Amino acid sequence: MGRLIYMTKQQERIYRVFLYLVLIAAVAALTVLVYLNYWDKIPSSIKIRAGVEQELDFKVPVSGEIYRIKDDAAQAAYIPETSGAETPDQAVESISDSVESIHVDFTHTVKVKANELDTYQMNLKLFGILPYKSVDIEVIQDKMLIPSGIPIGIYVKTDGVLVVGIGEFEDSEGRKVSPAKYVLQKGDYILKVNGEEIENKKQFIRMVEESEGEDIVLTIKRNGEVTDVMVKPESNQNKDWKLGIWIRDNAQGIGTMTYEDTDHTFGALGHGINDVDTSVLMNLDEGTLYKTEIVGITRGSNGAPGELTGYIEYDSENVIGEITENTSEGIFGVCDMEDETTSGFEPIPISLKQEIELGPAQIICSVTGEPEFYDVEIVEINLERDNINRGIVVQVVDEKLLTLTGGIIQGMSGSPIIQNGKLVGAVTHVLVQDSTKGYGIFIEEMLSH
Repeated sequence: MGRLIYMTKQQERIYRVFLYLVLIAAVAALTVLVYLNYWDKIPSSIKIRAGVEQELDFKVPVSGEIYRIKDDAAQAAYIPETSGAETPDQAVESISDSVESIHVDFTHTVKVKANELDTYQMNLKLFGILPYKSVDIEVIQDKMLIPSGIPIGIYVKTDGVLVVGIGEFEDSEGRKVSPAKYVLQKGDYILKVNGEEIENKKQFIRMVEESEGEDIVLTIKRNGEVTDVMVKPESNQNKDWKLGIWIRDNAQGIGTMTYEDTDHTFGALGHGINDVDTSVLMNLDEGTLYKTEIVGITRGSNGAPGELTGYIEYDSENVIGEITENTSEGIFGVCDMEDETTSGFEPIPISLKQEIELGPAQIICSVTGEPEFYDVEIVEINLERDNINRGIVVQVVDEKLLTLTGGIIQGMSGSPIIQNGKLVGAVTHVLVQDSTKGYGIFIEEMLSH
């Protein structure tokens, strides 16, 4: 026979509390999973074209209000799209002086239109109840760009000298010393010595020598902040005064130009030029673009990225442009107005991130010497990602390119990505574990630098 189990009132209370806690934990876990599932579906910033009606089709159960940030005469409108029926003109509402906000529901396709350049904010709630996120909306001028794909030689000079390492050496008495230890850090930029600006590492080495062991004041830039530090050089066994640091004042390499604008400004690489030892974005003082010729290809394979080898003559006759900015979104500057700096393609529209689709696309690159179109598939679109250089994932499907390179290889950074006749973005990195795939940046991110 079974036994009856009796519980005291205290045990019953404990049991009920336990069940409540389990229920609360389950609800919390479910809420987190729902947030994770929907969080990346709508980006935290959206750009729309001025004067053009556009569809926002995110298909997520969120709704909210759009508010104007700037107080001017710009107008915005939306039309919720309903299945099986046309939306009447009367359904259009607009933000104006008399309307403070409009309601949007992304369960359906939302059509938006803004007549003038302006900025808005959209406050959204999941299922109309739970706080979701605030989204910045920027109305931009429509843009036409010339896709490029030509190889470029790059030379950049740093603003000051970059500390790439801290070491030690033997002084005149054979003791191990490291004067810069605890004073300087890898990734610091040394801008001045005793108030005098540093142009290059040769000048810096000379000024340390001339100190003859006296304290010197270094003006450094660290994590974007400029400050002064004091350090005392030591003499080595050759009686030379040293700080025990490794420094660099320039970088060179090859890449691919992404686009030219009609005013001959350009964007390239889709990512910044970082120091190879410190991974720090190089603090640009000046930079130059050179003509380059692809002379070799190392095919990529899974686990072993390939590489384009270029031949560059660093002389004035081969200069094709000036680099004015080195940013996390790419390098930017001005091209010389010569035929060899252009790809020969006509200007095409840009594609905003919410307009990009999974499926067929093309990239333009010059692995054979001239810019050519190669077939790829856009296999992943990350509208909301911390790493802006990895918003797109493309996979090479073009047999010719796969035969030549094995997929995406170093030197192809900046290759334009084209879909439906629009410039989508640029290739930025190869996936090391799969050389047929590469990351890309949205073109709107490059234009936002």
